[in-house]
Amino acid sequence: MRWERLQILVDRVAEMQDEFGYFMVDSDGKVLMQQEGTFRSNCMDCLDRTNVIQSLLARRSLQSQLQRLGVLHVGQRIEEQDDFENIYKNAWADNANACAKQYAGTGALKTDFTRTGKRTQWGLVMDGWNSMIRYYKNNFSDGFRQDSIDLFLGNYAVDEADSSTPLHVQKDWKFLTLPIIMVVAFSMCIICLLMAGDTWTETLAYVLFWGTASIGTAAIILFNGNEFVDAPKLVQKEKMD
Repeated sequence: MRWERLQILVDRVAEMQDEFGYFMVDSDGKVLMQQEGTFRSNCMDCLDRTNVIQSLLARRSLQSQLQRLGVLHVGQRIEEQDDFENIYKNAWADNANACAKQYAGTGALKTDFTRTGKRTQWGLVMDGWNSMIRYYKNNFSDGFRQDSIDLFLGNYAVDEADSSTPLHVQKDWKFLTLPIIMVVAFSMCIICLLMAGDTWTETLAYVLFWGTASIGTAAIILFNGNEFVDAPKLVQKEKMD
């Protein structure tokens, strides 16, 4: 990622940001300045860029405000105030984590850049971990959360006359049996590779058997994928009806 090019983007929108201005009142309540516009960034910045763009624009606006209030002298920069800069970066990173957990199920990616101003090896590891957690949650535990949101927002109307609930769906034997078979078969395949038999033909036979079993069950699971994922049930049921 070419993070140094972020400043090019900020420079491009600097004139527009100055035109937007910011809201300001004096101690008597008199309005000195009105804000004429806002910047809108997409979800890539909120969830996967950890508010990098938003935080840069906010820092530039805050810089202008503090200079106008006399908190900073002309030529002074926020980045030079180490204690405040640390609080500022962590506040934006915490904000991004809160947004990301609500929508994606994990903290935001690339928080190391927002907190420290540079990418780190540990940050890359955490991004990979969060991506795997997101994949699992989005496929196997996200349906109930979406149903809760739909119910809260009124997207689904409860029928008081209907005593049954669409949230309870009985899973058949494939839901538990096939994943267990796949895990066992894959584990046995690895064990056979690590603990070779007396002859290579014997080892090859075991590996082929357990490998075929694991691949076969994985193919069946993929073919019946709709039965394994945790899909929303409330709004989906209404559309089907």
